[in-house]
Amino acid sequence: MVIDTYLAHWLEKRVAHWQSVARRLRRPAQRGSDVAEAMQLVVQYRDLARDLSLARGVLPQGRLAAMLQSLFLAAHEELHRPPFFPRQQLLDLFLRDIPAVAARLRGVIAATFTLFIASALCGWLLVFNYPPLASLFASEQMIEMVRAGNLWTDNLLNVMPSSLLSLGIMTNNIVVAIFAFLLGSFYGLGTLYIIGMNGLMLGAIFAFTGEYGLAGGLFKFVVAHGVVELSVICLAGAAGVSLGEALLRPGDRGRGQAFQEAVQQGGKLLLLCALFLIGAGLIEGFVSPDDRIPLVARVVIGLGYGVLLYLAVSGRWRRLLRAPAQQ
Repeated sequence: MVIDTYLAHWLEKRVAHWQSVARRLRRPAQRGSDVAEAMQLVVQYRDLARDLSLARGVLPQGRLAAMLQSLFLAAHEELHRPPFFPRQQLLDLFLRDIPAVAARLRGVIAATFTLFIASALCGWLLVFNYPPLASLFASEQMIEMVRAGNLWTDNLLNVMPSSLLSLGIMTNNIVVAIFAFLLGSFYGLGTLYIIGMNGLMLGAIFAFTGEYGLAGGLFKFVVAHGVVELSVICLAGAAGVSLGEALLRPGDRGRGQAFQEAVQQGGKLLLLCALFLIGAGLIEGFVSPDDRIPLVARVVIGLGYGVLLYLAVSGRWRRLLRAPAQQ
């Protein structure tokens, strides 16, 4: 009887406190909450821990202990939520997280680039030695234009304005990069197919145009945007291969957990790829089709943009940004 009276008195005194904590936790999270409110939640969290311990000791299987445990866990999650600084987190993503992912995938990235280069060489050799095989990689219209001494890239700006051309190219390239990544879920085979086919097509087209003396013109069109565009497709492919590797060799983790982590890590690299493809699309829409821009300028643009991609992937631009601050 005494215990029941004590519990009733304790409940009457503490229920208002628990309701206050519950109302506080139900409110939308205010990232900019002041220090006083945060400290109040810390005090309430400690009180909840004490109340939960007491409830478990007196009524371990009761609804009160379950309610207090749920409230305690919600308060714990609220207090331990990581701080949200959008600008800093965005900087960390590009200056730290993405280079870290690229470093972990260094071997896969090297293998993907090797596959692309080897495929391009095979495509070139095939068409160079057996010219009729060009029909496997080029449409009839493209073949007829090349045989007539013209490239299908000639006079593109007369067909559509640069803005629309860039938008279409951006969309197409980003879709290809996404597919190269997602198809890695088929144990990497889908990604390897995309990388291999893109390499074969590139080598075959250059061999075919070279037969009619147009390879130089094609190189002039491609060099400004192609350095980054092709590199980014390979990077997206490397991220896709990592998905297949997670499924084939999950290690000590479960296959589902390994795949989920690979998606999260590869997604960061894919975000960088999408951003650089936007720039490559702008270059391909405004620079590549413009006959007034000389070859030297195109090479400088292509290599300069490629260096920027290398700095972003390797994390070296983080060191370059730190260097002036340390002087």
